[in-house]
Amino acid sequence: MTTYLIIEDEVQISRYLKRILAAEHVKILHAETLHHGLALAAARPPDLVLLDLGLPDGEGLDFIQQFRTWSDKPIIVLSARHEESVKIMALDRGADDYLTKPFGVGELQARVRVALRRRQPNADTVKRFGEIELDLEAHTVKRAGEIIHLTAMEYKLLELLIRHAGKVLTQHFILSSLWGPNAEDSQYLRVYIGHLRKKLEPDPRRPQHFITENGVGYRFVE
Repeated sequence: MTTYLIIEDEVQISRYLKRILAAEHVKILHAETLHHGLALAAARPPDLVLLDLGLPDGEGLDFIQQFRTWSDKPIIVLSARHEESVKIMALDRGADDYLTKPFGVGELQARVRVALRRRQPNADTVKRFGEIELDLEAHTVKRAGEIIHLTAMEYKLLELLIRHAGKVLTQHFILSSLWGPNAEDSQYLRVYIGHLRKKLEPDPRRPQHFITENGVGYRFVE
């Protein structure tokens, strides 16, 4: 049975979440405080955490940091805080996604599905999206069966995004992963994202797979 842990101190919102996420073979746990959430997560490990940042006894950011010391299960932040700096901190500490309140039912359900799917073990080394086929072992990229040439850095960026499919990757995370911890030139990253869109998107002007999360980073959507 899949277990969701909701950490939310507002009663109406927690009831709303329980109602829209309730399904057969889904168990929902609920905590109203940071410490209760940590205790529940340790005692009854969840498959997914839905986390508010403003809790009565502490910051949701602290939950993310502590939870990540023992679990890699997905965390989706649900918060009224819309500042880019807060989103970046949450994602850099280990959150998988960030939804700003208020949000739509369909969007939340879709984000939950993506988060759970991304964490499922998958030994398949061939990834496909649209007409694109990426072979992670052979390091080849094909479009409709034809080899597409990518530079070494373009390929590394593509592989990083695909391995974290569905998750928002901050600019800082991508830059440090590919160019080292001191890399800060976000314009350089935008250029490479543009290259991938030109080579792999059906319409680079209307990207379907390499999505910009304004002020935060990028998300790969299958």
